[in-house]
Amino acid sequence: VSDIPWDGPLGAVRVGRVNGKFIANPTHAEQIESDLDLVYVGNANDIVMYEGAANEITEADFNAALKFGHDCCQPIIAAQKDLVARAGKKKREITLNIVPDEILNEAKKLAGDRFVPALLTPGKLARETACKAIQDEVGVKLVEKFGAERVTTFVIKDAFYYIQKEAVRGLILNSGKRLDGRGFDVVRPISSEVGFLPRAHGSAIFARGETQAVSLVTLGTGDDTQEFDSYTGGRNEKKFILHYNFPNFSVGETGRITGPGRREIGHGALAERSIESMIPSATYPYAVRITSEIMESNGSTSMASVCGGTLALMDAGVPLIRPVA
Repeated sequence: VSDIPWDGPLGAVRVGRVNGKFIANPTHAEQIESDLDLVYVGNANDIVMYEGAANEITEADFNAALKFGHDCCQPIIAAQKDLVARAGKKKREITLNIVPDEILNEAKKLAGDRFVPALLTPGKLARETACKAIQDEVGVKLVEKFGAERVTTFVIKDAFYYIQKEAVRGLILNSGKRLDGRGFDVVRPISSEVGFLPRAHGSAIFARGETQAVSLVTLGTGDDTQEFDSYTGGRNEKKFILHYNFPNFSVGETGRITGPGRREIGHGALAERSIESMIPSATYPYAVRITSEIMESNGSTSMASVCGGTLALMDAGVPLIRPVA
């Protein structure tokens, strides 16, 4: 209802499924019986975001859950549109801060055809260094030609964002290659090792390309189950926990080590939900904690935590229903 421009409104709904029937915004009691926990966010026409977990679900049923969630969002969106019609303000005019065409064209000319080989450089840090060298060299020449007032740091970064985006798109559409030169069907080199820490109940190293996770499993009795207050209802304890740690050194940076941030909590939750339904909680009496320590990162460390966590659970002798990857 403000004068701030945006492409809303959005609707959001939690989707559950009890006895094969989808439920919008299930109660805590219904959620306990549900084999699906999906949060769906959409606008009038498209998916915007979804996140959740299921006790194994077919692709057809999952697509049906998305369709159900999208339909449930429409009355929420309609209500917001009605409010806008009654109380909304006219949106303000804004001027986009974009790179002038003459500067962008000059940057492309100066960079020439050197950017594609730089993007195909194997190794994340080597690739970033190669691209940065071209950007720095061209940036100096742009300042010399157009002046520092017009060629700001923002302009240089934005210009090279467009150049890189264009180059990557061309590689994909025209050459069938991704960054570092891999084809669409090539997975980065994968390696794994289990039982490398003999004093831990279970341990594993999982590496895919330049992403590496060390996963450790600790088993406890029922007294070690995590308890928490559930003021709004629902579960008040957890027998299975996955903690995910992403230290600065995993991406070649330094910084203060503090408590987990939103990213670490969110990625840990992703990995936890991926594995949790494969532990036979009804018959397996022990509390289980996985810690995933990210040693090196070049993408998808939460999924490396799923793979490493599964290996460590098997190393610990936890009778998984099925392994997860």
